[in-house]
This record gives sequence, structure tokens and C-alpha cells, in this order.
Amino acid sequence: MNLFATVLTYPAPSANYRGESEQNRTVIQKITDGRFEYPVISPEAMRNALREILASYGLPCNRARLHDEDQLAVKFLKYPYPEEYIDDFFFGYMVAAKPEKRKEILEEIKKENRPCGFQFKRDSVLRMNLAKSLEPYRHNSLLTQSPQHSKDSPWQNADNSALLHRETVQTAFQYPFALNLNECRKQTFKKKAGDSDEEVNGLKFLLKAISELNGVAGNHARSYYEMAPASIVIRLSDSLVAGYNTYGFTKEGDFPEVIEGIRKGDYPGNEFHIGGKIVKDMEEKKQVELTEKKVTLDRNAQRLITMVYGKILVKENGK
Repeated sequence: MNLFATVLTYPAPSANYRGESEQNRTVIQKITDGRFEYPVISPEAMRNALREILASYGLPCNRARLHDEDQLAVKFLKYPYPEEYIDDFFFGYMVAAKPEKRKEILEEIKKENRPCGFQFKRDSVLRMNLAKSLEPYRHNSLLTQSPQHSKDSPWQNADNSALLHRETVQTAFQYPFALNLNECRKQTFKKKAGDSDEEVNGLKFLLKAISELNGVAGNHARSYYEMAPASIVIRLSDSLVAGYNTYGFTKEGDFPEVIEGIRKGDYPGNEFHIGGKIVKDMEEKKQVELTEKKVTLDRNAQRLITMVYGKILVKENGK
């Protein structure tokens, strides 16, 4: 059983993801689609935010970001251990080591008496793709000025104030993700609960983190842009592919390929779960028609994700 989903965020002004260049100019990363350039946010940035959210839930994470370094830096508690650390399990890893170093690593790991064998490379269970804006970049930018320090300031590091040039866009973003539920629906981890630990299902908290996704890296954490779903379309299926355009949200917030496809019998309605603003804006007649096709609808995207997790448990137990 596989889970395929596409998330649509709420629209807001954004300079959230950027590359840095000379002359104090901060640049939104973009891709070209047809005649226009569209801002994008990398899956790596979203995965890093998910890792930090999972850690904030009290779940064990092996990797942590070091924020006070001269460049992007991370630290690891130990060699990858997917049975213990939720981020190693869901996001994968690679240990780049020469043959002689591999022998040393295996000797160290042998002393830990791990119940499972060690892998130097593990694919990500959570598959994500770029978040792409609904609106193209229109060459908008903002100029802000950093103040000059007083001459006697011990922290002065420049003779003059600087003019900062930042590209911006007003848009919502959409991004797909997928999970092979056979690989992850039974995996548990020890979650900190006061002075003790409790064994919890990792998939439950991963889906919860996606439903609350925020703090995606970019703009030196000055921007507030929520990547949590305003709308979401989910398919639970034995199919190995989603079977539709996973970037199918339109500027109006609709998902016509799936909605019309279900109405016309192209897709099995019982496999689809649709929630959030897309349902709030949907005509009542269309909602009734989709419900008759056994589509699950919910006006709240976060509540729908919780409901989907419950359905996964039911399928797992064969009820």
C-alpha cells in the first residue's frame, strides 16, 4: 500500500528560499516552466524542518543543525541507526567511507550490539519533490538598509551601512510527497514523555509534522511562511504511481484532474481523501457527488491527515 499526496499552502509574500550572491543581493531559486520562471523550495529544506519538528515532539533524531558556525553545519550523535533514530529511518543517509575506514566503523558498531545489521547507505522512505509556486516570479524585489554601527562600537565590521536587495513573490506553493506504507507503518520509536519514554508509531508523528510544517530554512530564519497544508489531496492505493499530475493544483486552488477524473470514473473514489480549503470552496452539489463516489472529504486538512492515519491502521489490522 502506498500513500501519494499533494500539499497546497496558503498564499503569502515570500522570500523564504534563496541563494546568496555578491553585492548584498539575495536571490530566490527558480525553475523555468514554459515561458515563465517559478520560485521553488527544495525538499532538503523541508526535510530539515521536518527533522527539527520531530525532535521538538520528543522523538529521537540523530542529526542536528549547528546554527553558530561560519557555514551550514550539522552534528551526528552516532553512526546511522534507523531502528533508534526517526530521521535516519524516514530520511535516509549515506556514510561515505573508504574500505579501510568501513572496517573501523563496523568494529565500532559491533560493540553497540545493535539488533539489526548496519547499512552504509539507506534510501529515504519519505519521497518529496520541489515545492513550486503557483504564480511566476514577476521581478519584484525589496530594498532594506542595514544600519551603520557607531564609530566607537566594538562590533563595527563595516565602514558604512549596506543596502540589501531581496527578491520577493506573492504566491502559494504546492509540493508532492509519497510513502511506501509497507516499509514504515509498523516502525516505532521511543518518545520522551516526562521522566520516561513511551513507544510510539513513527508514521503517526511524521504525518503530524507534515500537517504542521513550518520553519522551512531560508532567509536566515527571518521569514514566516507556513508550508503546512491549506489544501491536500491524498491517495491510498496499491498502485506504484499516483496516476495523476502531482502538481495539479490550479491558481484557483482547485485540483481538476482528480476531481473531474473521479466524477467521470477515471479514478476509484474510495482511494482519495481531500481536505482543507479546496473542500470549503467546493460547490455543495459537487461535494455530494464525490461523497457518493466514496471520496473522503474534510474541511480541515490537519484533521483529514489524522483520519488517513486511522484508516492506515485499520487496513493494517485487516478490519
